[in-house]
Amino acid sequence: MMILMVGGISHPLNLAKISLKTIVIDAGHGGKDPGCISYGKDLYEKDICLQIAKKIGKMLKDSLPDVRIVYTRESDVFIPLWQRAAVANKNNADLFISVHCNAHSVTTLHGTETYIMGLHKTAGNLAVSKRENGAVALEEDYKNNEAYEGFDPESDEAHIILSLYQSAYRNQSLQLASNFQSTVEKLNIRKNLGVKEAGFLVLWKTAMPSVLVETGFLTNPADKEYLKSDTGQQNIALSIVESVQEYGKQLEKNK
Repeated sequence: MMILMVGGISHPLNLAKISLKTIVIDAGHGGKDPGCISYGKDLYEKDICLQIAKKIGKMLKDSLPDVRIVYTRESDVFIPLWQRAAVANKNNADLFISVHCNAHSVTTLHGTETYIMGLHKTAGNLAVSKRENGAVALEEDYKNNEAYEGFDPESDEAHIILSLYQSAYRNQSLQLASNFQSTVEKLNIRKNLGVKEAGFLVLWKTAMPSVLVETGFLTNPADKEYLKSDTGQQNIALSIVESVQEYGKQLEKNK
């Protein structure tokens, strides 16, 4: 049995046998796309995402040895948004988990939130999707890429239209996202900001349950210190792994 220390307490990872076969872990941004920049301007989102993604992968391999783990990137390289979804689809993934860090001009904002593909309900949700989707502008000739169907990252209307696409896996995605946010709260890891909906290019064409996890605000001093620490990254990874395990058990019950 794998044991991880959380808040000074030994926490066993359940070696459950579940019906999931392949999980794709997507470390947000990378290469020429740094993502958001931290309070103090000394950390890039791309680096924290990759570190957390690798920890998630290792924990999943240890706790669910029969599940195949696929990464969209394992180093500091730039991967177009459409290719991330394509990796998941090509590998017939059962789950797609995209790891990110949040940012805001108000540095007191802190906590963890998880997004699924769906309709923007607040201006804040729209702002998050615009920031994450803005990475598409770094892709060569993205305007002529048929995968984006003419999407314009500068247009609010385009982001709103994108959010109208309803995934066939919405309910499953919502369950996985809810599991994660509940685990964050149960383990008292970070403030639980809940499950939200928005239109994300990286989730748009995934043919499986998919979530985008905003692990914390790099623009908040406390969240930043937590996310750059090994303990913080391990705890976030553990929360995601436990949410996957719970999701797998729920699948088994519904068979």
